[in-house]
Amino acid sequence: MELPFLPDRDFFTMREASRLAQVPPHTLRYWEGRFGLLRPARRAGGHRRYSRADLELILEIKDLLQRRKMTVAGARRALIDRRRGKTPFDSPLTGHAPGDSAQAKLLREVRKELKAILEEMGR
Repeated sequence: MELPFLPDRDFFTMREASRLAQVPPHTLRYWEGRFGLLRPARRAGGHRRYSRADLELILEIKDLLQRRKMTVAGARRALIDRRRGKTPFDSPLTGHAPGDSAQAKLLREVRKELKAILEEMGR
């Protein structure tokens, strides 16, 4: 995913975040409720302060929901899987299934060869 130009700042207001992500402010509030990973800091008056990491997460969520056509639950699951170190955002819609990667094919071949070696040893 290609990130748009982000100003060289640490925090952004809700208006700035919604303008940069090109989504309305109510969408950001909705995503905060649905995606536990998105938790902007609050000022003393209760105004949200989005960090650069929050803004990057917002752009990832937008990409999953709008470009990749995932449901909110599917996007949440994909983000959680990515955090746990599983292959990120593989889905039938993108055409990249986890089992179709070159690494997975190599691992299957190695497993097959190891099984053949064990059979030759008599196990």
